[in-house]
Amino acid sequence: MTGFGRGIASSSSKKITVDIKSLNSKQLDLMVRVPSFFKEVELDARNIVAARLERGKAELNAICEYTGADSAMRINTEVLGAYKAQIENMAKELGLPEPADWYSTLLRLPDALRSDNSELDKEDVVAFLEAVGKAADALVEFRVAEGRKLYDFFVKKIANISALLEEVEPFEVERVPKVKARLEEQLERLSSIEYDRGRLEQELIFYIEKLDVTEEKTRLRSHLNYFIETMGAPEGDMPAQGQGKKLGFIAQEMGREINTLGSKSNNAGMQKIVVRMKDELEQIKEQVLNVL
Repeated sequence: MTGFGRGIASSSSKKITVDIKSLNSKQLDLMVRVPSFFKEVELDARNIVAARLERGKAELNAICEYTGADSAMRINTEVLGAYKAQIENMAKELGLPEPADWYSTLLRLPDALRSDNSELDKEDVVAFLEAVGKAADALVEFRVAEGRKLYDFFVKKIANISALLEEVEPFEVERVPKVKARLEEQLERLSSIEYDRGRLEQELIFYIEKLDVTEEKTRLRSHLNYFIETMGAPEGDMPAQGQGKKLGFIAQEMGREINTLGSKSNNAGMQKIVVRMKDELEQIKEQVLNVL
């Protein structure tokens, strides 16, 4: 959901540049900074951005340059006079010194400068909203390009986990005989204790079944395939704000199966493989936050 977009449009007297940048967020959080005379159409700008971005922490900044014949900027003496009077009153009430440099203080305040054509007309509104739309479209294009990179990243990480899952197979084959031999060796040391060999075999079968990871492997493979299928689902088949969350849920289920695989491994080699799986999965979870 991170990205940047810029849109530029012009009317007969103004050139309007709109920049939009976005960061990750679960919902749409839009902050708008526009010249004061565009405030009346700020809601329209917000609606345009919201329709395209869906979610993310976004910031919109608009700059207006005057290009008409009467575009010369003039000092807004009425506004600055009001500012100066308020600052003088504040200084008296709070016992503060007045500014040493009134010019630098006043000229930095909002609306210190004005143009004779600073009023909005219909042409200016159209140009402003056009620039907003272009900026939002450019941001979406940026996100699409990032999405392609994310797709390749996820495919690679899923393939890595799948390959690690295949590495479990040799350990699984040799693990059960080793566990059985170790238990029998321990029992042979207890020569003075009589035990029911039939009951022992039942307990061994029960214990070995608890170590079996076939179901976990099957479910993990299913989750890996489902993750890839979900990424490839057509946009119309997925509700707004749903695909990223769905991939997050699948990643959580993958984590549960990997954790269970680790708890049942009872083998140092398998534990190392599980740790590597977790590392790959954590990278997936971090980047899933970038998916809409």
